[in-house]
Amino acid sequence: MRRKSALAAAATAALALVLSACGGGGGGTPQQPAQSATGGAAQPAFNAGLTQVFNPSTKKGGTLKAAHSSDWDSLDPGDTYYGYSFNFGRFYWRTLTMYKPGPGPEGNTVVPDLAEGLGTPSADGKTWTYKIKSGLKFEDGSPITAKDVAYAVARSFDKETFAHGPSYLNELLEWPKDFKGVYKSPDVDYKSAVEATDDTTVVFHLKKPFASMDYIVQMPMTAPVPKAKDTGAKYREKVVSSGPYKFETNEIGKRFALVRNDQWDPATDPNRPALPDRIEVQLNVNADDLDNQLIAGNIHLDIPGTGMQPAALGKVLPDPALKARTDNPTIARLWFVSVIPDTPPLDNVNCRKAVQFAADRVANQTAFGGELAGGEIATNVMPPPIVGQEKFDLYATPENKGDVAKAKEMLTACGQPNGFSTTMSFRADRPREKALAEAMEQALSKVGIKLTLKGFPASSYFSEYAGNVEYVKKNGIGLATHGWGSDWPDGYGFMQAIVDGRTIRAAGNYNLSVKVDEVNTLIDQASAELDATAREKLWVDVDKKVMEDASILPVVWAKSLLMRGQGVTNIAYNEGQSMYDYVMLGVE
Repeated sequence: MRRKSALAAAATAALALVLSACGGGGGGTPQQPAQSATGGAAQPAFNAGLTQVFNPSTKKGGTLKAAHSSDWDSLDPGDTYYGYSFNFGRFYWRTLTMYKPGPGPEGNTVVPDLAEGLGTPSADGKTWTYKIKSGLKFEDGSPITAKDVAYAVARSFDKETFAHGPSYLNELLEWPKDFKGVYKSPDVDYKSAVEATDDTTVVFHLKKPFASMDYIVQMPMTAPVPKAKDTGAKYREKVVSSGPYKFETNEIGKRFALVRNDQWDPATDPNRPALPDRIEVQLNVNADDLDNQLIAGNIHLDIPGTGMQPAALGKVLPDPALKARTDNPTIARLWFVSVIPDTPPLDNVNCRKAVQFAADRVANQTAFGGELAGGEIATNVMPPPIVGQEKFDLYATPENKGDVAKAKEMLTACGQPNGFSTTMSFRADRPREKALAEAMEQALSKVGIKLTLKGFPASSYFSEYAGNVEYVKKNGIGLATHGWGSDWPDGYGFMQAIVDGRTIRAAGNYNLSVKVDEVNTLIDQASAELDATAREKLWVDVDKKVMEDASILPVVWAKSLLMRGQGVTNIAYNEGQSMYDYVMLGVE
């Protein structure tokens, strides 16, 4: 049995500090940021960026300095699926709609972006039409038309070329049966799925009625791509901007810089103030070093936006001045472990249930930084911010610390009374996931389940390793650390991508473990249900079926401790993005 790592120990110490500094781990009441006596910058206060814009300013100029603890999955809008990328990408792309900028519940609503207004559905809900604005231009001065949006949607269909991107439109639209993508079948007309009926009109044709289209088209698959400039898999190296910034440099895996796009017309874009003159991004910065740079003021923004690492909590929380620079939102995000039934003996549901009962939930929560910085112990899949969520617990254990006897009972039931061995994966550049894997290793060893821990880079975690079907099978990955935030705040926007077994493809999978026909049937019923109350109940039923299958081990419903950078203006937590609203930011 391994000792706790230094990271896990730091997390434990941080939790104690949290409880001491914050009166038991409560989030606190959002405070109003006080203005200085001279009317200058707002004075820091804990949670000051949750309910209003902190340090508001319209001043333009300066360089926003940002850092990322890993590499980008892809800068290509058709090939990216991290929340930070959806948020940051709006500096250089525009989509049909976008989340309303700013704090508060309105941040969960969508507003027009490229489009003149929200979509117009047909009477049967199977056709959605969007009119785009006039005067839109790419960075080279060429006009942005509806054809560029339709082409962007069609190119994103190819999940072999673009393994990372969302698959919602692949599943919802009426694609031709012989369409393999714009590169593999360039002569196949895809207008049965998406078409530009003229230069300003984009029409989507769905297989079935769907009410949440305005949320889906805020995703970057609708960011326009000029066909003549499309370089396929290499487009990530030189994306053609439709937003207020364009790439000046792009050293893949190292750094990139954005500068102003002089073809962007602010008159067409009331949502982006475009305050900095320049944005510089460092990649593959050690996560703990990133926190230290943010604390010291050497960088303005932690791009992943999932909160400070355990090692930083011991510095920040007991220091009133540092804590006053932080916000502690509850996020529509679940940190969890996929329990993969492709890997024997986890193909037996009772072996999966043994993992559920053996897990020490308190140790897992501590690995993520405790209640304040990590989140509430999760007992089912949907987090509290999702509309209609219900809490339930099928695998309750004494004090949430695991039940050895019950776990051994399940091991006997699945024919493994002495336990078994399997591999657990995690993203190596995320210290909290490493600490979680070590906590799981320690807890499961008590019932004879031996884990071999393997870390992989976050940038290729889903495309090449834990989300790659062949790799998982060949390498015997039985458990995989995972996190998921809502793509929009209802059951479909949170659940479908991680529990619908029909979305599983060769690589780039975010559903690593749930393959249940009853779950798929319930998803179809819920997505077509027009009555909101009935629809919410169906999503709770989906949640219960997934937990009965024991193919997801919930860890925490996330909270995060976000730090506001020194000298940054216009900081606000956006509920739709589940992090600070990056396109609002400026620098003093």
